[in-house]
Amino acid sequence: MHSTNSAKTVLLLGLLSAVLVLGGGAIAGREGIIYGLFFAVAANFFSYFFSDKLALRMSGAMPLTPDSQPEIYARVAPLVGNLCQRMGLPMPKLYLTPDESPNAFATGRNPQHASVAFTYGILQLMDNRELEGVVAHELGHVLHRDILISSVAATIAAAITAVARMAFFFGGSRDDEDRGGNAIGAILMLILAPIAAMLIQMAISRTREYDADAASAKFTGNPYELISALQKLETYSARVPLDTNPATNHLWIIKPFTGESILKIFSTHPSTEDRIARLRAIA
Repeated sequence: MHSTNSAKTVLLLGLLSAVLVLGGGAIAGREGIIYGLFFAVAANFFSYFFSDKLALRMSGAMPLTPDSQPEIYARVAPLVGNLCQRMGLPMPKLYLTPDESPNAFATGRNPQHASVAFTYGILQLMDNRELEGVVAHELGHVLHRDILISSVAATIAAAITAVARMAFFFGGSRDDEDRGGNAIGAILMLILAPIAAMLIQMAISRTREYDADAASAKFTGNPYELISALQKLETYSARVPLDTNPATNHLWIIKPFTGESILKIFSTHPSTEDRIARLRAIA
């Protein structure tokens, strides 16, 4: 399943990049392609080095150390360390957010610069067995470098939107020969390119969640740990919504509750029901 999802991710990222370049060309002519390429390179560079710091800052996460929270650290650190040994990963930095809503996320450009953050609420809600399933899921993202993939997808999608807005405010292509024949196409792309980018970005995010769930089942040896955790998260995250920046929604193990989306294709996560069904199939 992992190889299939990896191929799907590569295909989707390629499609997203094509939307950026071709959409930029349709929206703003030949200059649009140059702008599109510039934004793609700049966005990828920024994402690679700074996305983890931004995510931690936006979530209000603080370092979890033996000095800051000795009891919580004594519970979490050995659990994370044991899973890292099984998965062949270095120990990530640990963080804690003060949110009562149960959730967790991983971030970092590679396993050597990874961080795992927990809300206070998830540590209160989960027993150690369920927490192990959650940690294995997050470390699965680290193992597959999903954090970087998701960040690249998010920034390319943002670049597409930026090109579209730039064309809207500055009038698109300056080439007179492009204005007449491509006017309708440019207007359509101005509307459709950002929507297409968002849909592809969401599809990439959902694919990576399935792979991280499978990694949790594999390395814990018990898919029911994560099944139980997801069931609790689905229930309690609706009761106590997580107040977070929407730009970080794709990072969390379960999408911060904002009400049901009309269409699943606009969601960063698969439905919890689908995820549990896949885990039960593994079991």
